[in-house]
Amino acid sequence: MNKPPGLPTLVDRDGFGVPMSDRPVPRITIAAFCEHPETGAVIQRASLDRRLSKTHVSVHMGGATAAAELYSDSPTPNLIIVESRNVERGPLMAELEALAGVCDPASKVVVVGGSNDIQIYRELIRNGISEYLMAPLHPMQVIEAIAALYAAPESEPIGKVFAFVGAKGGAGSSTIAHNFAWALSSQLNIASTVVDLDLPFGTAGLDFNQDPAQGVVDALIAPERLDDVLLDRLLVKCAERLHLFAAPAMLDRDYDIDAPAFETVLDIVRASSPAVVIDVPHAWSAWTRQTLMGADEIIVTATPDLASLRNAKNICDHFATSRPHDARPRLILNQVGVVKRPEIPVKDFAEAIGAEPLLVLPFDPQLFGTAANNGQMIGQLNPQSRAALGFTHIARILTGREQQAETKKPKRESIFKMLGTLNRKPMKKAS
Repeated sequence: MNKPPGLPTLVDRDGFGVPMSDRPVPRITIAAFCEHPETGAVIQRASLDRRLSKTHVSVHMGGATAAAELYSDSPTPNLIIVESRNVERGPLMAELEALAGVCDPASKVVVVGGSNDIQIYRELIRNGISEYLMAPLHPMQVIEAIAALYAAPESEPIGKVFAFVGAKGGAGSSTIAHNFAWALSSQLNIASTVVDLDLPFGTAGLDFNQDPAQGVVDALIAPERLDDVLLDRLLVKCAERLHLFAAPAMLDRDYDIDAPAFETVLDIVRASSPAVVIDVPHAWSAWTRQTLMGADEIIVTATPDLASLRNAKNICDHFATSRPHDARPRLILNQVGVVKRPEIPVKDFAEAIGAEPLLVLPFDPQLFGTAANNGQMIGQLNPQSRAALGFTHIARILTGREQQAETKKPKRESIFKMLGTLNRKPMKKAS
């Protein structure tokens, strides 16, 4: 289907998006037959990854022979992974021929072996094996192999999802998400879409000076109806490369929407935009957790106080554990340096979280308040301000486009030198 002219294009000047091997796998069934418990354990860990969240994976022992016996009188799954450490060509091909005799034509087969012989690899591929993996395995090796099988070269790329969430209400996560998206589109020339999921109180429409009659909730209540044509009608064009999927910000309706609806809508949006910036409200529910789990990058915004520290650490630790093959959630410290307010020093905050802040934003009520009241981005109001430069800085980091000069500096220096040394008390004069 051709995209309507109003939709953002997936082809930006640098080809930004999610690599084929890193995209989510569709709803398929996978059965693994292993000869070694270690291989089964690796496949089991891989099955818990967010990219395989839609799949159903079962792990059995016994290798190709056990697979052939099990499926001799039952349908085969979409994908069969069989382990065979037999390095001799004859016995290996005999095992696979027995499996081929019971396989459905649409089923794919991946072989895990111990031989590094290129001749065996070529013969396996020539005989219909989809992929050959060398043992011992790593979970990401399994994930990437499966994703590559179900991401055909001719299929369209998908956008990268950046999910912003506040450690507590009022931390400024929405403002940072919107300015980050503006920096992506205007400074890096990456076509971007902002999705405001704070349905009753979302501020994206205000921040971008838009008042759309329809928005994201119209897609969420009937996700099965959402296609390119309807998406084009629901999105608001804020700039040449920036679109908005606005929240209704109304209290006269209930927003009791099932988690799968959010997943369906976001899958369609990321098929139409190289970068998708999600403004996730500070709440904890099935759909917020699922949305954060499925993002390519999670960015937590916190203020330098104890409640934010506790919540930010809980969020970062939770997703670091539940997403072991992804980057740890990033941290942004906002509203630092409020006069006469007791604050946790940036260094202590970072040590407690276990990660350096991606960005430290000083408290600047004049700049941010004026931009909010005018419906402008910080970069539009004052392009040379520390905040505007900071948003471009994190846009480059999260897209892998750091300037060469920045990449040669230690992270702490590049962040703090640009934004100023904050939260330090002046030294007392010697008596």
